[in-house]
Amino acid sequence: MVHPLTVLAQSRVSRWGALAVCAGFAAQSQAGGFIEDSSAKLEARTVYFNRDFRDGSSSNPQGASKRDETAQGFILNLQSGYTEGTVGFGLDALGMLGLKLDSSPADSNSGLLPSTDNDPRRSKDQYAKFGLTAKMRVSQTVLKYGALLPDLPLLKYNDGRLLPNMFNGAMLVSQEIKDLKFMASRLDRYTARDSTDSQDLRLNCKNKRYACNMTADHFTMYGLDYKVNERLTAQYHYAELQDIYRQQFVGLLASQPVGPGVFSADVRLLKSDDAGSAKASTIDNRALGAMLGYSVGGHKVSAGWQRMNGETSMPYLDGSNPYLVNYLQVNDFANAQERSWQLRYDYDFKAIGIDGLSFLTRYVNGDHIKVLGSTEEGKEWERDSELKYIVQSGTFKDVSLRLRNATYRTNYAQFARDVDETRLIVSYNLSIW
Repeated sequence: MVHPLTVLAQSRVSRWGALAVCAGFAAQSQAGGFIEDSSAKLEARTVYFNRDFRDGSSSNPQGASKRDETAQGFILNLQSGYTEGTVGFGLDALGMLGLKLDSSPADSNSGLLPSTDNDPRRSKDQYAKFGLTAKMRVSQTVLKYGALLPDLPLLKYNDGRLLPNMFNGAMLVSQEIKDLKFMASRLDRYTARDSTDSQDLRLNCKNKRYACNMTADHFTMYGLDYKVNERLTAQYHYAELQDIYRQQFVGLLASQPVGPGVFSADVRLLKSDDAGSAKASTIDNRALGAMLGYSVGGHKVSAGWQRMNGETSMPYLDGSNPYLVNYLQVNDFANAQERSWQLRYDYDFKAIGIDGLSFLTRYVNGDHIKVLGSTEEGKEWERDSELKYIVQSGTFKDVSLRLRNATYRTNYAQFARDVDETRLIVSYNLSIW
């Protein structure tokens, strides 16, 4: 296996425009705390993605029968410290580069690479994107504006392919009160994971649940996380996509020692309605989910339950991951009136002396789905497995190898397709300083 840094050195200089700008920004910084507390990290990520739709024909009206591509990605993350004084200022930068390693017109559009302008079946040889974020800190309050990677209950950025997507806007996070975190945000654009173009925020239309390409001028969020004690955290968040939907979230995270192990609970309630002029038509959904787990030694066994109430599926932003306990590798189990359950098993091989090796497998079954234009009850299931190893020492120390496999089946083929999927991800994280 070629070391990721060797691959990096062999790339043409012309491919590094975005990353060179990031490096120049760091070199020209002058302020004391600005430099002293700065950091630079580089991730080299190789991804092989294979998704077989099990229909055996490339002429299927829903698209090609298979997606199969391999690509190399680099993510450079530069973060400054803050200037000295009561009000501190800083600047962060993200530079991303994607390179095609293997692709064919018949098996493209995997989400790893953008399509060429002339032929949507062909993937570009390379693409790059760049984002700057200005930040200001007063006491325990930080305001950021620019490129953001939100990781919040009502907006979690997607990082499931080669490069993550980015959102653009402002975000305020304040922790002035002990054990209480407050956040507020207003976003106006995003850059998809396999794109270089900033575009309007839009509603995700998976399985044609809503009208596609419904865009909005902005997306606003507010949230409170309160740490009741060391074992219990309560959350409330509110969000609204202008003239499309509004959403409220209430969550509880708890853990408690029981016998030789630890019991954990994750309860989530999301209520969604249409907002303003309701550009995507009626939205009416209440999603309730809970995941209960028990861990002892290297073992953890979990069981989950999720129920969709209301006339529609749960809405969420395109380019984000819905905050649902039964959101898996392929499917979200968020269809109208769907009920689903999950069984999951995790094992950390550190318990038997193999540091860095972990395994998980899970199964989710969903039924009672209200299928648009049909009186038949929709049903679906998914089975996932993942094996991950992080090299602990030697030349390839900190190289991560991750093998993910998923099987998905459904009976409402007019909207969804059966899937067998394999992802192999090799990544290396280097701390430059």
